Amino acid sequence: MTYRVRKANLNDLEKIVEFIVTEANDAEGIYKSPGKILKGVKAGIENPNIARYWVLENAKRDLVGCVSVVKEWSDWNCAFYWWIQSMYLLADYRGIGLMGTLLQEVTHAAKKENAIEVRLYVHKDNKRATKAYQKAGFNNSDYKMMILQLSKKIIKE
Repeated sequence: MTYRVRKANLNDLEKIVEFIVTEANDAEGIYKSPGKILKGVKAGIENPNIARYWVLENAKRDLVGCVSVVKEWSDWNCAFYWWIQSMYLLADYRGIGLMGTLLQEVTHAAKKENAIEVRLYVHKDNKRATKAYQKAGFNNSDYKMMILQLSKKIIKE
């Protein structure tokens, strides 16, 4: 079957929101508000300085997956890190190399803009995703992620 990755547009908004709501539940067992996610994705699609989104289409042009990235400036390196923010594939499309297809598009765009790394974080209990990312070439970082929670609203929606 033929697949195509392309930049997302506002016509993809509802499907991307559906994917991200499902991703949150699959990855961490949590429910996220579709209304809030819609606002966030819309902002990123409209302004690539906030985030960038790509979608994966099958031969029928049905959306079967998506990926988004945000950029982080490094003053030490005078360049950007690209962080994968969301990655999702419909269940029937997992395990056949399509995550690599999405990642190839992201890494191509990152290299074109002279990014120094593509990074991501994955929930510590999400062993399936960890294995998939390792298979795609990601390695463990020397850094441990820490947070200072400023709003409970982020956790409880």
